[in-house]
Amino acid sequence: MNHQQTYKKWCKSLVKGNSYFSLFTLSLFTLILTSCNSWLDVQPRSQVEDTELFETESGFKEVLAGVYSSMVSSKTYAKEMTFGLMGILGHEWDYYYESQYKDAAAFDYESSYPVGYLRDIWATNYSGIANANNLLAHIDDNPGLFSRDNHDVIKGEALALRAFLHFDLLRCFGVSFAVNPDQPAIPYSTGLSYQVFPQLTVRQVADAVTTDLLQAEALLEGADPIVTGRTITESVDNGYLLNRQLHLNYYAVKGLQARVYMWTGEYDKALAAADIVIKANAFPWATVSNLQSGVDRSLATEQLFALNNLTQETDIADRFFDEGSQYTFAVTETRRLEYFDNATQDYRYTFLYKADSGTNPQNRYLRKYDTPASGGDTYYKYKMPLMRISEMYLIRSEVYHRNGDDTKARTALNDLRQARNLPPFTETTMPTDYDLELIREYRREFIGEGQLFFLYKRLNRTAILYANIEDAVASKVYTFPLPLTETEAAQREANK
Repeated sequence: MNHQQTYKKWCKSLVKGNSYFSLFTLSLFTLILTSCNSWLDVQPRSQVEDTELFETESGFKEVLAGVYSSMVSSKTYAKEMTFGLMGILGHEWDYYYESQYKDAAAFDYESSYPVGYLRDIWATNYSGIANANNLLAHIDDNPGLFSRDNHDVIKGEALALRAFLHFDLLRCFGVSFAVNPDQPAIPYSTGLSYQVFPQLTVRQVADAVTTDLLQAEALLEGADPIVTGRTITESVDNGYLLNRQLHLNYYAVKGLQARVYMWTGEYDKALAAADIVIKANAFPWATVSNLQSGVDRSLATEQLFALNNLTQETDIADRFFDEGSQYTFAVTETRRLEYFDNATQDYRYTFLYKADSGTNPQNRYLRKYDTPASGGDTYYKYKMPLMRISEMYLIRSEVYHRNGDDTKARTALNDLRQARNLPPFTETTMPTDYDLELIREYRREFIGEGQLFFLYKRLNRTAILYANIEDAVASKVYTFPLPLTETEAAQREANK
């Protein structure tokens, strides 16, 4: 297979072809090339020359969209990095496809299914990174190609995507910063070449992520319509800058900075970043009317960054199915009541679950990914949330708690509780174990979104609720083993 010639021919045809098909197949073909060339060097072995693809602004848009499309994969954010593997590891579900996930639920990462999941996460994210790097390698060659602010927006998003994908790989395959920031972790890939990128430590990867995000912030702050307030319509550049929540926009970059700074223990920086997002008032809480009517089941207005999964209706149909098929993910009503402290007035309890209408009447199925009820527009459809405003309030609360200001910590937590129709905590009703309450709130708020397991890891918690494990830290269950191809062919050092 001549990858170089084939890739050039393919990309040329994509730019001329149908837009959505092009975006999907560009990403898919990158993964096919990866499978032909085992992912030993963190990037495809062939040095790709894409002069034809990058001769027009539309070519850059195609490649950027291809990175987003590559993330809409069941191997990562359309399943395993959200409600699938990560939900299993966080022990969010009572009911799941046992034959595929029982080993992961026991944190056995050497069995065949977990090995496959981890290998796919590694390969798929690094494939997206390779496409982002390809774009970044060419985008400054001819700035005159771009109309208005598109150069800065496209480059800023590409840098942010590279940071986002690397950071999640770090959270998977690097030890917690709290354990050892100088432990070898993963490579930080910044180009397409034959070079094997060096394995960096946890601290070095986090620094590289931060550097990319700061560059992205600088580019987007003056160009992103979500910040500048510039009116965008379908007639402006074919509406390219519409729907900024489906892109790693400026505020999503700030939200990701807050997430990273919490990971590295730079809490005041995390608070400053989260506060910028909160004070922008750009992501209002989902309304009770939209929740009650079923128009907004994914809490779309609250999303800083989400993926657009156009096949979500069929993808999700057998995952949260109310007839209890073997493929579904569910909690029992008993467990759901435990999650919500019997507070059945909580909007999340009331509107975001459905009961089994068949053979498992105790099962409750998450509705976040259901097709919205009729009457809503397309804004509410096909959303896979990766970052939401509620996380910024929880970061704000946690930082105030760590800084010893429990009054402000409660206030930030109560902002979220009020939005969910819960009474505020007072000095006397606030739980004494703050970290445990934080974990339980993350479970209620982000179930099915892939964040709970990473919170356990960041907090270095020895116990994972509902998991049969005595000491998660001592057992090293928070750090996934590197794929076998990496340890054998690239001679990586032990990552845990």
